[in-house]
Amino acid sequence: MNLILANLLLLLQTSADAPGGFDMYASGKIYVVVAVIVLIFFGIVAYLFLLERRLKRLEREQ
Repeated sequence: MNLILANLLLLLQTSADAPGGFDMYASGKIYVVVAVIVLIFFGIVAYLFLLERRLKRLEREQ
């Protein structure tokens, strides 16, 4: 998890320093992008966790 966040921050820093790059970091919109990515990631993790619980329950019933 920490490795993913470190790579994401490195990517964001690189794109902010690029000449003619996006001004998302300067305008503060980059935090919205990071928040959306984190929410999507945690949503996928929660979905997989619940799916695993359902599969375990089905395996026990058989």
